[in-house]
Order: sequence, then C-alpha cells, then structure tokens
Amino acid sequence: MPSLFVSKTDNALNPLLRRHFLGGGIALAFAALPAARSKVALAQTSQNVRPPSDITLGGVVRIGSDNKISLIVPNIEMGQGIYTTEAIIIAEELEVDPKDITVLPALPQDVSDVAPKFLKSLSTGGSRSVRNGWVPLRQAGAAVRLMLLTAAAARWNIPQHLLAAENGYIKDHTGQHCAQYGDFAVDAARQNIPQNVQLKAPSDWKLIGKSFPRVDIPAKTNGTAVFGIDVRVPEMAIGAVMGAPVIGATLDTLDDTQCRTIPGVLNVLKTSTAVAVIARNYWTARKGLAALKIKWVEGKNSSLSSEDIRRKIRDASLSVPEIIARDDKPKNTSAESGKKLEATYELPFLSHAPMEPANVTLHVRAERCDVWMGTQVPTRARAAVAKITGLPPEKVAIHNHMIGGSFGRRLATDFLEQATHFACQVSHPVKFIWSREEDIRQDLFRPAYYDRISATLGQNGQPLSWQHHVSGPSVVDRFAPGGLPAGKLDTDAVAGAVDTPYDLPQMFVTWTRADTPVPVGWWRGVGPAHNVYVVESFIDELAAATHTDPLEYRLRLLGKNPRSVAVLKRVAEESQWSKPLPTGTGRGLALHNAFGSHCAVVTEAVVTDKKSIAIKKVTAVVDCGVAVNTDALIAQMEGGLLFGFSAALYGEITIKNGRIEQSNFHNYPLMRINDVPPIDVHIIKSTDSPGGIGEVGTTAAFPSLGNALFNATGKRCRRYPFSPHFFNGDYGSI
Repeated sequence: MPSLFVSKTDNALNPLLRRHFLGGGIALAFAALPAARSKVALAQTSQNVRPPSDITLGGVVRIGSDNKISLIVPNIEMGQGIYTTEAIIIAEELEVDPKDITVLPALPQDVSDVAPKFLKSLSTGGSRSVRNGWVPLRQAGAAVRLMLLTAAAARWNIPQHLLAAENGYIKDHTGQHCAQYGDFAVDAARQNIPQNVQLKAPSDWKLIGKSFPRVDIPAKTNGTAVFGIDVRVPEMAIGAVMGAPVIGATLDTLDDTQCRTIPGVLNVLKTSTAVAVIARNYWTARKGLAALKIKWVEGKNSSLSSEDIRRKIRDASLSVPEIIARDDKPKNTSAESGKKLEATYELPFLSHAPMEPANVTLHVRAERCDVWMGTQVPTRARAAVAKITGLPPEKVAIHNHMIGGSFGRRLATDFLEQATHFACQVSHPVKFIWSREEDIRQDLFRPAYYDRISATLGQNGQPLSWQHHVSGPSVVDRFAPGGLPAGKLDTDAVAGAVDTPYDLPQMFVTWTRADTPVPVGWWRGVGPAHNVYVVESFIDELAAATHTDPLEYRLRLLGKNPRSVAVLKRVAEESQWSKPLPTGTGRGLALHNAFGSHCAVVTEAVVTDKKSIAIKKVTAVVDCGVAVNTDALIAQMEGGLLFGFSAALYGEITIKNGRIEQSNFHNYPLMRINDVPPIDVHIIKSTDSPGGIGEVGTTAAFPSLGNALFNATGKRCRRYPFSPHFFNGDYGSI
C-alpha cells in the first residue's frame, strides 16, 4: 500500500522552506489565465529562480525538475483525511503513484487574483471539500499530464497520440523513449494551459475507489506533525488567557502586583473582555493568571439561567411572525380531516470540545504580521487580523497547520481576534493558549432549539400534511458579514427540515428567530444534525401510532427516491432488522440525504436495570456517490457516529448566574473507548458525483439512538442528552 508524505508548513526561520524543492519546475493553476501563464513562463528562464508565489493559486500541481510533485490542496486537515483524498483525486488524472506526491495546505497569501472563484476564499467545512474539488482537482491533474505529453512530443518529434503518461514517466509506444515528468517540466510551463481537458472515464480509474492510508499517519505517530499548539518561533513567549466568566461581562479593575513578582512572568495584557499573562512557559503563565485580582462588570446576564433561555426559545415557538422556509400547502382548501399527531422536541446547547484547545501564535510588527495557527477559514482569518492591526491584507501571512479536531469551532475567528488585540501590545511573537476550561466556557456553542412538529394522517396512515416549526438562535447571523438582516431566513436553521428524503404532501416549514445571550457557532452536522433528529424521531412516532414497522413506514414514503430506498433496504439486511431482540434491547433507524449523500443507520441499544444506556452495535449504509478513498470514508462514518452518540448521551451546556457550568471532560463527558460499539459501515458503489461524508454519521446518530431507546422501552424521550433525561423521566413535552 503506498504511503504519502506531508511536508511541514512554513516556519518562521524560513517561510519559503516548503517551496525549496521547486527548482526550475512547473507550477500550474486549475484554470490559469494568460497573465498567470506568462508569469509562470518568465519564472522558468533561470534554473535558479523559483516561481513567484503570486502564480501559486492554491490547489496547484507543482512538478520540480527533480521530478518531485506537490499538490497544494484547498482544504485544511483536521482529522478528516482530506489531504489524502485530494491527493488521490489529482494523482488519478496525473498518472502518478500517490506516494510520489507531497501535500501542502493552500495559504491566502499564495492565492492570486486570477484564482478560480472557489479558491478566492479558502474555507473547510460543511462536508464540501471533495464536492467542491472533485472536478477542478481532476482537471488540474489532467491539464498537467497533457502539457507534459505535448512537451515530450515536441522534444522527441513524435506524434503526441503515440505517447503515454504512466507512473510519473512519459513513454512512447515503441519503448525507445522514456523519461520522468521532471525532464519536461520547464518546457511544459511555456505552453498555453489547456482550457478543456478530457477526464478519465470511471472504468479507467486506478486509484479512485480504493483504500489508501492517510498521509498524516507517519508524522502523527513519530511526533513530527506540527499542529498550531506545537509551533515554536524564535523569541516566542507564551500567553495564558482568561475571558470574562459571565456571558457579556467586561473588565472593571485588574491588580497584577502579585502576578508580576512570579519568576518568569514577562507581562500582563488586557482588553475590555479578557486578560492574558505572558511568560517564558505555559505553566508559569497559568500560575500568573491565578495570581491576578480581577473585578468584572457582570452586567445584565449575571442572573441568566438555562431555564430562562429554555423559556425564551419555547415561547418563541408560539409567536408570530414566523419566517416561512417551505410552503407546499394548497391555497383555499377546506380544513384537513384525519388523525392529527403533534410533538415538541428540545435540543440543548452543545460544545465542540476538540482535543486541541484554541491557540494562535502571532508576531505583529509595524510593517507586517505573521500568524501561525490551525484555522478552517484562512482567508477570513487574514482579513480579521488585517482589520485589527490596520495592515493591508497582503502584509498579513497566515501559516496554517493541521488541527487537532475542530468540528466547526475553527470556522470562527473570535480567539484569533482576541489574540491579535493582545499581540498588538507587544513587540515579540507570543503563542496564546486557552486552557481546556477556557476552551469549553468561551466556546461558540451549537444553538439550543425548540421544535414543534405535527402531521395529519389519512386512513392509510400516510401523512396528508406535515408542519414543522423551528425556533432558536441564528448561527448565520454571527458568521455572515454584517449579520443576518431582520426578517431573513437562516437557511441552516431549517436544513434537513425543508429537504427530507420523503414525499410528504402539504409541507409547511417555518422558523422563528429566538436569539439569546449565549454565543453560538457552527457545530459538526450543522442544521441537519438538529432537524434530522426531529424529523426521523417523528417519523418513528407516526409509524408507532399506525402500528407499522418503522422500516416499512419509511419505504412507503420513498417512491421518488430510489437511492434512499436502496440504502434503507441494505441497512435492514446488514443489521438483521427483523431478528428478535432480548427484553430491554431495541433497534433504532435513521435515514437522511444530508450533505449530498444518502445514509441509513441502525443502532442497537440496551437499557439496563442499573439505569445505563449501552450501544451494542451500529450498522451504517451510505451512498455518497463516488467513494474516492474508502478507508477514509469508513473512518469518517465511524468518527461522526461516535461524535454524535457522545452528544446524544451526555452533551449539554447549561448556564447558571450567567456562567457556563461545564468546564472539562469530567462534566462534559465524551464516550470512552470501552463504550464504543462495533460499527459496521457499508458503501454502495456509485458513479454519481461525490457527496459529503464528514458530518453524515453525526447527523444519523441522534435519531437512530433515540428510536432505539423507544423500541427498547416504549418510552419516547424528546430531549437529550438521553442519559440523564431518560432516567429522570424528563422526556419532554408532547
């Protein structure tokens, strides 16, 4: 099995280190304009001149004269295996062994103004990486291959159709000529870049659809991987940070007298909402932080509680006006007749709680700023730093690193903005680190929601109408420039509610915005992880009310969705859906089409006499279109399911006196290894364009577990985390 190598990202000692190998090679963009092409050609006039960074558009194939090949991928690695998957995509069309490719992350300072549109704003999230790069990455590889063939044909005076690219070599049909790609790199760079290239037929794929080990495994196992928290730069100090303990509080007074007497403490910095102690090492900085005497202006949220927020969101669900997201109701019809069922579902605030807490290293100078971090949004991060420092964006360099888990947390730049304000107060580089407690308490949480859902059933038990009303805060409001205007729909809030897999007549989906003081942000699974839980739980309720098997009930609603029918039937077979289970054990089903993929999951769970929930077995079937790297796909399904199960069992952020009550894994627990069930993932082979996968398992985890608990006990819990609420009898409202 080939192994791929990932080079380290830029470092402070030599920011051009990762480009040294280029020599007089070729750097080709996805769709270079003539201006970009001429710059490439100019750069090759001297063997000792490297291509300038302004023609490195991000997501670029580079071939050095020494035949070394690199792909600067447009997405960041945060545990999902995207470096490996994108390397496979480019290697397929380029006709190289994946082990010969070096993978590097795109950086905003390397993206030219002639870059393709989707590279103008580098961002990784929403399970979009492969979906967005599927065609452009293949086109890049195919274009390079064609240019190399053209260069070889000219040098050897052989018709191009008699040449072939194979495993990093150009060969002729007679076997008389054979040379490495690097031998033609300079000549190829002088050509016009092909605007239309023929891509391989699926029947000709050699790499796509197979399993490859992840490129980052060697570095992560031998200790050479560099995450943001590992960064070391000359003259760097360490900053420990403390934000306001009460939501929305501001700094009143700060007495740092005792702190400054601690050996190793270098400085004490402050903003209106946070303080930082700068020291030679982290633990000295933490010691100094504990020695500060701080008085906060707690403000209007000092008495805020979870019950206050719960009441506000619940009341909003009854209010008008509401924003219509989907309205399929026929106009001017008589009142519905039939059996009406309705229920309400409550979802809590959730923390991201990644293994690597928030951190960023900055060096702000009068003429430029360097930032070392792991971020999902390097372009957005660069703009944020430029705005605070007053520097032009081109004077801000983002050195992006692998991320030790994110789950949407690093789509936000709040911790970077805080650190930038601190860094502007000193002249040397500082690495600012949030403690685990700070990382949880100062998180931007997955919003809490309160959903009202109802359906009217006909005599056959099928829905005649379907109404779903979502109420909760807006994530888009925080993320979108300028916020979400009043009266506008937050499409994420209703994702998975307006686009179910089913043929549901007279669908009416609405949203009421219910903002609270609690800061919110994207969370793995985003909108579908919320709404699919509600929809799939209620579908099960309809099946129970009509005394119909949940699998059969769903199949009756999928007449126009053959891909969902296929995954549903396959998961029933693989999970032995109809096989009897012991008392206290149940199987729960979930189906969704989120992120462009079709997925069905069956979770088998047991409720014990000791008031505990154990997940015994999980079966998942996914049709995500083309499965580029099956090993990575299975790993993402497994990880996503476990992430969702952790939140479904234990996840809940609560507020008391304006303070986040959770602080670490002792009171915001995750599943432990002994809790992890066998997970059986099956992939349906397909030639459809790839769908997303990183959040697919998470989305299915909540409803499949909730439905399993109902089938095990006959008790429907409409709020989670299930572990406390299920056994406390707090099942939620009907």
